[in-house]
Order: sequence, then structure tokens, then C-alpha cells
Amino acid sequence: MNKVFLIGHLVKDPELRYTSSNIPVTSFTLAVNRNFANQNGEKEVDFINIVAWKKQAEIIHKYCFKGSKVAIDGRLQTRTYEDQSGQKRYVSEVALENIEFLSTKKEETREKSNSEILKDVMTDKDPFEEFGDSIEVNTELPF
Repeated sequence: MNKVFLIGHLVKDPELRYTSSNIPVTSFTLAVNRNFANQNGEKEVDFINIVAWKKQAEIIHKYCFKGSKVAIDGRLQTRTYEDQSGQKRYVSEVALENIEFLSTKKEETREKSNSEILKDVMTDKDPFEEFGDSIEVNTELPF
């Protein structure tokens, strides 16, 4: 079985690229704290490379930023390539399968949006009006 679960913070903004066949791919590094301290009593951090493809790549690029806290699961994979000098290089990374956003740098913006929605609900304004959908509420109870 090849399964990896990690919780950590993005080291920098994710980079979005497209393959030659126009498939979105993003890569980022996750800083993951170790559960123990070193000889000096300091906690150490591992920096794990993550790669995501297709729709997940676009979503991560749009909503994750340096410092975002995420939980991911995926599988460990290794690959090789030749660098510019012809040397064979090996890369180990986690191929993302699922991600959960635990916090982002943009939480203040999101909280503002939530408070605006709450304000709309309190004033009987349809919070989904901007999406072109209207919701009918049946106030007659069946009992």
C-alpha cells in the first residue's frame, strides 16, 4: 500500500503550469512539523514536494497561498529526468489525491464574505440571488 497523509503549511504560492497537451499541473512545498525535538530541544520541519493535476491544480492555485494550512493525502512517487548538463536526477514527491483547506492567508476576506451573507439573510435578501438562482421556502409544515 502506498498512502501518505500530511498536514502542513505551504512554503510559497503554488505554481500553475500546463503540459504540452494543455493539462494543468501545480506543484508546491509543504512544511510539516516533526512530532519530536532535536538534541537542542528545537522542533524540526520536513519540506515535502507535492504535485497536483487537472482541476485540483487549478483550485489549489486559486485558493492556496504561502502560509495556507492544508491536509493532504496522496501517494509517494519517484521519477527521473536528465538535467541540462546530462546528469540523471531523481525526484521524490507526493502525488496529491485529496486536499482539505484548513486555513488560508485570505481568511479575513472569507470572513467578510460570510458576514455579508449573514447580513443578507437577516434582511430577507436571497443570498443566492447573485448566482441567478432563487430558492423558494415552503413555510407550511406538514404536521
